[in-house]
Order: sequence, then C-alpha cells, then structure tokens
Amino acid sequence: MLTFISRRVLAGVLTVLTISVLGFFLLYLGGRDTARRIVGDTADPEIVARKAEELGLNRPIIVQFFDWAGSALTGDLGRSWFSGQPVTEALASRLPVTLSLTIGAVLLTAIVGTILGVLAATRRGSVDSTIQVGSFVAAAIPGFLVALVLVLIFAIGLGWFPATGYIRPDTSFVGWLSTITLPVIALAIGAIASIAQQVRGSMLDAQRLDYVRTLRARGIPNRRVVYGHVLRNSAGPALSVLGIQFIVMFGGAVVVEQVFSLPGLGQTAVSATVQGDIPLIMGLIVMTAVIVLIINLAVDLLQGWLNPKVRLS
Repeated sequence: MLTFISRRVLAGVLTVLTISVLGFFLLYLGGRDTARRIVGDTADPEIVARKAEELGLNRPIIVQFFDWAGSALTGDLGRSWFSGQPVTEALASRLPVTLSLTIGAVLLTAIVGTILGVLAATRRGSVDSTIQVGSFVAAAIPGFLVALVLVLIFAIGLGWFPATGYIRPDTSFVGWLSTITLPVIALAIGAIASIAQQVRGSMLDAQRLDYVRTLRARGIPNRRVVYGHVLRNSAGPALSVLGIQFIVMFGGAVVVEQVFSLPGLGQTAVSATVQGDIPLIMGLIVMTAVIVLIINLAVDLLQGWLNPKVRLS
C-alpha cells in the first residue's frame, strides 16, 4: 500500500510542477504590457519602464521563474501587482467559500446520485425510464441557467433563500446554510445525473456476474446482495466519476459564484484575468493543481480500499 501511495504522490507532484512551469512561461511571455496596464495607457515610457523594473519584468524570464519558484517552495506566491496583497492571503480568504460550495455539491451528488442509480438499476420499468429522462435533461442544462432558475423560483418568487450574498458559518450557521443551498444545488444538478447513470450502468453489469447469481442461488436476501456486494462492486467506477466531477464543480463554482455574488475564488479569478495580475493568476493555477492532486490521491486511496487489485496498477 505504501508503494501504491508513493507512486501516486510522485505522479501528482510531477503534474503540479509541469502545470506550474507551463503556466508561468505562458503567462509571462504574454504579459509584456502589464506594466503599462498598471500605470495607465497615458503614462510616460519612463514611468512604464520604472514599473517594469520594479516588478522585475525587465529581467530574463528564466531568472524570473527561478525567483518565483524559490519563493513558491517556501509558501510565498508573491504579491498582487494591483492590490499589493499577498497572493496566499488573498486566496486563503476566499478559498473556504468555494470549497464549501464544492464539497457540499459533491456530498449532495454522491447521496442523491447513488440513490437514483440504485433505484434505476433495481426497480427498472417506469422508474428507470423516468430517472433516465431526468438525468438526460439535467445533464444538458448549463449550470448558470440552473442557478438563474433557482434564484427566480426559490429566492425571488418564494423568498425561501437569499438571492445573493454570503454569511460566514462562524457568524450564523443557519444563515450560512441559507446562502450556500441554492449554489450547491446549481452545481450538483448535472453531476447528479452523471453519477446516477454511472451507478446504474455499473450495477446492471455487476448483477450479471457469476458470483451475484451464486449468492442469490444460495438464498441470500436480495437486499443484502444488492447493497452488500453489487453496490460495493459498482462503487469503484462511480467514485472515479465523482472525483472528476469534484474538479469540474470546483471550476464551475467560478460561474455560480458570479450569479449569487459570493466572495469566493470566482470573483478573484475573473478580476485577476481581466487585469492581467499574473502573480495572482499563478497562485490560482498552483492552488488548483494542488487541490486536484489531493482529490486524485483521495480517490486512488478509496479505490485501493474498495478493490485491492487497483494497488497493483
């Protein structure tokens, strides 16, 4: 098991390093006008040159990279070129909002998607057809459109939830739940459809295996066969899809946060991209890559626990 974990961690670290290197060179090679954007389009060339020197943009790009990488290894991702705020501080203040949405959406997806998938695989008939059609429709609707519909119905129409804003959980837990409920549902709708389809397909395949027929021939109750054996055998593929959906929802939170005016990474990503705030963009890239590494490692560990054969791959 230790060898399995070591291989996964090494592969993840190499991936993060590769993404960081590519991201840095692509951003800095395309960011030559950053100094002028900071000081203004009408600024004198001398002022622009001084600003470029202050930011270190006049140095060879390879020197800039090694300076940035050396600081990044110590946890210092630099400062925003526009606000002057440390990048780690800017990201740390907004990451909990985005993570709360993503984790909430993943939990909702896992629970509801699994229930729907099991119902579709075991009940069949009209139940299966209804879930199939519902999953197709849910997967086809864009997340931002779902968010707008939820706001119109449950926030503006019924007044059950606030349309915008965010309340910290340490301020009011109930208030926090009310501000993230609609965004979580908006993020989870499409993912629930994917998990339901995956669980359904995996369970139908598992129920055709010889060992399942043998268990039923021995008189073991169907509920025990389904939930104790078939569902566990089907959990591996569904878990892989759920890991991918976590990453997709983490990215999709950027749009959903804009709809609900939440102070998460979405606003930071949009403003940093528009301004060309390269240190902040690099911080977002590195942080996202690390989160993806952690999620992939967690999925691999769960896969190894569910299926020992995976540890040999």
